[in-house]
Amino acid sequence: MDTTLIFSLGFLFLAIIILVKTAIVVPQQNAYVVERLGKYAKTLNAGFHILFPFIDRVAYKHTLKEQAADIAEQICITKDNVQVGVDGVLYMQVLDPGRASYGIGNYMFAISQLAQTTLRSEIGKIDLDRTFEERGTINQNVVAELDKASDPWGVKVLRYEIKNINPPQDVLSAMEKQMRAEREKRAVVLTSEGVRDAKINEAEGEKQRVVKESEAAKIQQINEAQGEAEAILAVATATGEGLRRVAHAVVEQGGPEAMQLRVAEQYIGEFGNLAKAGNTYVVPANLGDLTSMMALATDIAKGKGKGSPSVPE
Repeated sequence: MDTTLIFSLGFLFLAIIILVKTAIVVPQQNAYVVERLGKYAKTLNAGFHILFPFIDRVAYKHTLKEQAADIAEQICITKDNVQVGVDGVLYMQVLDPGRASYGIGNYMFAISQLAQTTLRSEIGKIDLDRTFEERGTINQNVVAELDKASDPWGVKVLRYEIKNINPPQDVLSAMEKQMRAEREKRAVVLTSEGVRDAKINEAEGEKQRVVKESEAAKIQQINEAQGEAEAILAVATATGEGLRRVAHAVVEQGGPEAMQLRVAEQYIGEFGNLAKAGNTYVVPANLGDLTSMMALATDIAKGKGKGSPSVPE
């Protein structure tokens, strides 16, 4: 009885051990590579699996999730012979667990080393100033080269990102001086452009002022000329109208006597003014000329003078 119990307990214990060794639960986003008698047999995906005891064994375990690997800082030499320290982050994912197990011993180490060498090669193709501008291009080139190399290993390189680019301190000082000089240069250029634009605006304003003044002077001269012409025309019209009325008044009754009186008054008045102008003056030899002058004026007014025009009605 005791022997049977001991045998039963031993068999149960052995069965539990075998079950533990052969029953496999693969977590989600994981894959187990199984070897049968030392040779690749199959790949177990997520779920519950039973292996042949003492024949099958799990040789490799891989995660199928995206993995990030830190690429240590390394010294790279640019095209213009400047040493810079560059580090980055690499993102990859296992697509084929079988090839990742047997294609290479340690795919993580291999891809990290390959990323460093590829990065040194890409940095050596460009100048220092362009390394800061073309990070995206460098990242793409590194990913393309790593993806080609890691394809036989069943690993897909997804992204590579440069974290830091650290030039030497003397180079940083030189770059800072260069940037300061560039800023000062831009400030001087902007100031000169501002002065130039201000002078251009002033010249343009002065030009417009001169043009406006000349146009105003032109309009003023035209208006003055028109005003003088109209004034002359008005004076001539008024004078003609006055003479016409005088002619009509002379030929009417009493007109000759009035004209004679008017001529006599003007004659005497002008003679008096001549006497006031100085102590010496000329007296007409024949004062009777006043009568003959008045008679001549009367004849002219009546149209009896020789060659005199007729008075319009």
